Amino acid sequence: MTNPQKKRVAILISGRGSNMEALANAAMDPGYPARIVLVVSNDPEAPGLEIASSLGIQTAVVDHRLHPTKTSFENTLQACLEEAETEIVCLAGFMRILSAEFVNRWHNRLLNIHPSLLPSFPGLDTHKRAIEAGVLFHGCTVHLVRPVVDGGPILMQAVVPVRPTDTPETLGSRVLQLEHQLYSEALALVSEGRVQVVGEKVIMKGAVVPGAAVINPDISRFNPQTGTMRPDPARWAQKGSSHGTV
Repeated sequence: MTNPQKKRVAILISGRGSNMEALANAAMDPGYPARIVLVVSNDPEAPGLEIASSLGIQTAVVDHRLHPTKTSFENTLQACLEEAETEIVCLAGFMRILSAEFVNRWHNRLLNIHPSLLPSFPGLDTHKRAIEAGVLFHGCTVHLVRPVVDGGPILMQAVVPVRPTDTPETLGSRVLQLEHQLYSEALALVSEGRVQVVGEKVIMKGAVVPGAAVINPDISRFNPQTGTMRPDPARWAQKGSSHGTV
C-alpha cells in the first residue's frame, strides 16, 4: 500500500514538550502519515525547542510577552504556521488560551491532548482531583479543539486504573506514558482522513462500531503490575489496519 503525501504538522509547546517529542519520534517512521515541519513556543527558554532542533525540526519563538494584545500574538503565530505550510496543528503543553477566532480558523485541524478522561476534570491538577474524587479509572483524551477550554469532539481516550496507593505523581506518570502512545495514534487517524465530525461527534472511518469516538487500549497488552500498556510492535506494520482497538 503506497503512502499518500504526508500531512504537514506544527506543534505548539510552552515547556519541555514530551508529547511533542513522542509525536516527532513517531513521525520518523517512514510509514507514518504525517511530518512534523515546525515546533513553535511562546517561551524562548522552553527546553522543547532544543529537543526539536536536535531532531532536525525547524523551530520558532512567538513570545506572547512581546505582543501588546492577544490578536497581535496570534497573528504572528498564524504567520509562522502559514509560512511552514502547516495543515494540522497539535497542542502539546501549550499554556496559552487561544481565541475563538484562531480556533475556528483551524476548525477540525487543531488537536489537543488532556490528562483526564474528558469531560471529567477539565483544567489543571487533573491527577490530584481524580484521586480526591475517588474515581476508579483515570486516563487521557485527544480531542479536536473548540473555543471552550478542554472542550471539543473526542478523538481517542486511554484508561489506567487508579490504585489505592496512588499519588498525583505516580498516577500522572502512568497517564503520561499512555499520552505518548495515544497522541501519535490520533494524529495518524486525522492525517489519514479517517476522522469525520458529525455535529460534535467523531466517527472513525473503518471503525468496527459505527460512530465510536472512544478507542480503548488493547486489554491484552495491559500490565496489571505497572498499570501501563506494553508497546505494540506492529503499530505501523499493517498500514491498512485500524489504529487501536475499537
